[in-house]
Amino acid sequence: MSRSTGARVALRDYHPQQESMRDAILEGLRLKQKTLPAFYFYDERGSQLFDQITELPEYYLTRTEISIMREHGPEIGALIGEHASIIELGSGSSLKTRLLIDSLRKLAAYVPVEIARDQLMMAARSIAADYPHVEVLPVCADFSEPFDLPHPRVEPLRNLVYFPGSTIGNFRSHEAYDLLRAMRRIAAPGGALLIGVDLVKDRATLERAYNDSQGVTAEFNLNMFVRLNRELDADFDLVAFRHRAVWNEAKSRIEMHLVSLRAQTVVVAGESVDFRAGEYILSECSYKYTPQGFAALAAEAGFAVRRVWTDPAGLFSVQYLE
Repeated sequence: MSRSTGARVALRDYHPQQESMRDAILEGLRLKQKTLPAFYFYDERGSQLFDQITELPEYYLTRTEISIMREHGPEIGALIGEHASIIELGSGSSLKTRLLIDSLRKLAAYVPVEIARDQLMMAARSIAADYPHVEVLPVCADFSEPFDLPHPRVEPLRNLVYFPGSTIGNFRSHEAYDLLRAMRRIAAPGGALLIGVDLVKDRATLERAYNDSQGVTAEFNLNMFVRLNRELDADFDLVAFRHRAVWNEAKSRIEMHLVSLRAQTVVVAGESVDFRAGEYILSECSYKYTPQGFAALAAEAGFAVRRVWTDPAGLFSVQYLE
């Protein structure tokens, strides 16, 4: 199951069989409310655009989380304790990962878990090079499905699952519950979870963050069509759609839409898809939580919130659960 990828880093590969991109895209476009799987945003250009988004003045999430990690790092490290194994789910931000590692003493191991193998190995090798005293044990897997954790040379006293960013917000309530249950299994008895959770706030701040003045988020959203045109022989006309992001207060989520500006028919992988004027594709949702709401969801999944850190404006939270 393992294969060597260099002197410092060996990969455990549980990469699952994936449904084809064609099947996943067409399934969403056949629905009454058309959708697209958000993970297809991240081709090379999409990833570059997202990196630009995180630096925009309107996009408070990344810089706010980093400021929380910097300010409260010693307290976070003290709660986690010595000889912990960090199990980071998803690609994460290397800066946030480094801030966490810097806050810990006598780290047993760092275990990044990611389904994108190349991205995983690039991040793992970078951490291994910068922290030669830390054993880095990458795992290629779908972290929502069961997988075996590697055994570090130093037996960890506890597992810390690390889920930075606001990624939990990209899952509907039942999906977020299932994911938290999977995290609880990975943490194991005595383990903990450190997670980023974006908070409910005023509509203007939320909608500005996803409708930036430079149009980078709009380009990121429309880039999905560029990818489908290239990889599925689709014929989306980018000027016939526009980006829209709106706060759905009833569902406590930001919705990203791709709105058809006219009645039209688009061919995708040989299949015709009809659009009415004003009809939209729901391309991504980002749920926002109150501290009480997230604590209730976590409790259902078997976690208890022990500590919550926020910025002075209460925009974002980093939460420690056991």
